[in-house]
Amino acid sequence: MRRFIPFLPKPAFVPVIRLGGTIGTGARSLNDEALAPLIEKAFRIKPTAVALQVNSPGGSAVQSSLIAARIRRLADEKKVPVHAFVEDVAASGGYWLACAADDIWVDHSSIVGSIGVIFASFGFPELMARHGIERRVVTAGRSKSFADPFLPQKPEDVERLKALQGPIHQAFIDHVQRSRGARLDQTADLFNADIWVGQQSVDLGLTDGVAHLVPKLKALYGDKVKPLPFGRRRSLFQRLGLSLADETLGALEDRALWARYGL
Repeated sequence: MRRFIPFLPKPAFVPVIRLGGTIGTGARSLNDEALAPLIEKAFRIKPTAVALQVNSPGGSAVQSSLIAARIRRLADEKKVPVHAFVEDVAASGGYWLACAADDIWVDHSSIVGSIGVIFASFGFPELMARHGIERRVVTAGRSKSFADPFLPQKPEDVERLKALQGPIHQAFIDHVQRSRGARLDQTADLFNADIWVGQQSVDLGLTDGVAHLVPKLKALYGDKVKPLPFGRRRSLFQRLGLSLADETLGALEDRALWARYGL
């Protein structure tokens, strides 16, 4: 009937972009290249608002920044409000993504925060020595073997890593402060990579309240609001349940990130 009566108001519709998984450049991960078409389409169809379903333990700082910047740029250009809804976790890069929204809503048990930067590796020099294995390295440029896991850890390498992490951590802090502004508890130490649960994150101003996606969208835009799921297409290998060696390694890396939050 509406097609013949154009002056009737159209129901509000809200694309729901799912941001679930670790953040990185692999085929399994959230990254700007894979998400760009979805994000662009969500804003191009003139929505009432855009919702983000966030469930991520983090990953690449650069990919987090690129995805969040794309969402924020389009939201500002199109004058479209963005709402983030956290599921199990929005930690580290996951919280970076959530901060692309105008407001952030959590479950009572959602884990939020981890505003920090980590570099993790393993060291094998003693194991190699016990088995008579010698590491031979020839480089041009003294930093080429920097933080080599097969050589003993050097204090100067640790200091260099900390110096590299500093600007990345500051970029994360700046992003959160721009997004959350005066809502942040100015008396709390929010940027030490700690995590908080549900209402704790609300009390600190990291999030805006406890709410779930459909009821909150109805409260904001009326009972006839139409959430439209936007998700990435899985590859043929993923649809058939097949995997390659790099997919297996990627799965192990993903599991390690999720395990940090008991998931």
